[in-house]
Amino acid sequence: MNIKAFSKVTELSPYTIRYYEKAGLLRSIKRNSSGHRAFTESDVAWARFIKRLKETGMTIENIRKYAELREKGEHTSEQRMRMLEEHAITLKNKIALENNHLQKLEEKIDYYAGLIHTDLKA
Repeated sequence: MNIKAFSKVTELSPYTIRYYEKAGLLRSIKRNSSGHRAFTESDVAWARFIKRLKETGMTIENIRKYAELREKGEHTSEQRMRMLEEHAITLKNKIALENNHLQKLEEKIDYYAGLIHTDLKA
């Protein structure tokens, strides 16, 4: 598939796709006889995984390291698993912090709701 179709399927802009390629995240993109990128379903799955890692806060540098290990093959599986485990711990800590922030906001909302209802009764 071409970059336009790939962009639509992955929900990544062509600019982002080119950036990811230059940054070493999309490393094995084939080219057709005209020199245009020819993406595969495997590329789609990988791009979606990259997107998920990015959305969960993994840095481009760490995604690049993961991509380099992935390209080297199955013998790097343990290293990749460790990277994902470390990222999962970071993400869990971030979620716990965000849940704490949400709880404090809800407490403040309840406080104001109590004030407003008291004022309405007076």
